[in-house]
Amino acid sequence: MTVSHHVRVYRSEEPLPREAQLAWKIAEVAADPVEVDADVVDMIINRVIDNASVAAASLTRAPVSAARQQALDHAVSVSGRGATVFGCQLERHTSPEWAAWANGVAVRELDYHDTFLAAEYSHPGDNIPPIVAVAQHVGSDGAALTRALATGYEIQIDLVRAISLHKHKIDHVAHLGPSAAAGIGTLLGLDVETIYQAVGQALHTTTATRQSRKGEISTWKAHAPAFAGKMAVEAVDRAMRGETSPSPIYEGEDGAIAWLLDGKDASYDVPLPAAGESKRGILDSYTKEHSAEYQAQAWIDLARKLGDERPELRDPANVDSIVLHTSHHTHYVIGSGANDPQKYDPTASRETLDHSIPYIFTVALQDGAWHHVDSYAPERAGRDDTVALWHKVTTAEDAEWTRRYHSEDPNEKAFGGRVEILLANGQAIVDEIAVADAHPLGARPFAREDYVRKFRLLAEPVLTPDEIERFLGLAERLPELTAEEVAQLTIVAAPGVLAGAPAPKGLF
Repeated sequence: MTVSHHVRVYRSEEPLPREAQLAWKIAEVAADPVEVDADVVDMIINRVIDNASVAAASLTRAPVSAARQQALDHAVSVSGRGATVFGCQLERHTSPEWAAWANGVAVRELDYHDTFLAAEYSHPGDNIPPIVAVAQHVGSDGAALTRALATGYEIQIDLVRAISLHKHKIDHVAHLGPSAAAGIGTLLGLDVETIYQAVGQALHTTTATRQSRKGEISTWKAHAPAFAGKMAVEAVDRAMRGETSPSPIYEGEDGAIAWLLDGKDASYDVPLPAAGESKRGILDSYTKEHSAEYQAQAWIDLARKLGDERPELRDPANVDSIVLHTSHHTHYVIGSGANDPQKYDPTASRETLDHSIPYIFTVALQDGAWHHVDSYAPERAGRDDTVALWHKVTTAEDAEWTRRYHSEDPNEKAFGGRVEILLANGQAIVDEIAVADAHPLGARPFAREDYVRKFRLLAEPVLTPDEIERFLGLAERLPELTAEEVAQLTIVAAPGVLAGAPAPKGLF
């Protein structure tokens, strides 16, 4: 049975034993040796495949190349065997924190992997790179890795259910540092005290502002979760050496809640598994069929449908206005409510277009499809008819769609909205969608064959056929893998692929 842990700010003179602190409760969950349920194992395998898919598609992109070169310019740690780097040969290792960094950027670059949205936003698949890197470094087997990944997902999703970061302009990776540290604690079988110290440092070092996702969005957007994963690895290392961290990190008078979040009078109720309870949080998350911000997933599906049914909507001459009535988040973060002129700028960066629902809806409507490269190409964004139609698309907050967005009932929770299109001839077209087609409650929920198909689609241009089969053969046997097989749980680029990627030089 899930236990709701009440969290509030404590004055320095108020007694707050460690055992009552949120970081300690997180550590207790991580240290609980409960087995992983079969359906959770199945979903973990799906997400390992999903992460490799999007990493493969991003191997030659500049941010990924830069992070990979940084990792490769560092030697393997003295203790341990090191960890693999996506794209590189199996024998090419670096230290685990740098592997977490490089692989984390590769996974996040295209914003194309899994998501969980509640009080906060998250991509819980960001837990996978740091936990796998440490597993490879210390020689963990697949069963231990599976348990660790279940913890990483559980803790991040539980924090996201209860504590809003974005409301205070704090980036959502502040929940990732503690979850990844907890997952690594499970992997290594650490005691509660050690995990508690690691969670505290991981949170302390991963709080940053949301400017990384505002205005002209930079390449740091992909690096931010990788940095949190890297910090989690380093936090665990430090805690294992007996060093302590700021505490109480959440509840302290000068802690995260009091000064970064809701202030000294704040309180939250964080749901955590009870002792002996299975960690099933991953089952409440969902992946992306399309390479775009999650709130755009359902809108892409609706736009494709409308464009196919009514091809005349693709011509801006036939349309007076398009209004997307949607949730507060969609309107203010990726919609016209953000008041970001870049969201209507055809010369904006890919990262910015990825966070512009007016752009995304327009292109999906006109093309009847969405592609992780072609849909963001400068020549696609700059097409005259696209720009004309794009500037007729606005968003509006709708109280009912906001309520459904925040609903705790999974059958009611929604990420879409209602579109109202006014045609030049005076006709109005109205349609709506609640969840993406790939969502568990959508028209075509993603299953194992969809994850495998996504991997093949994204991997075929950069991996050999044998390498595709080798990786899938390992991933689909995840809990049964030996330590030697876990050490090979990566993807190796086809000959010449990385040679054609940028290889920037820096300080190291």
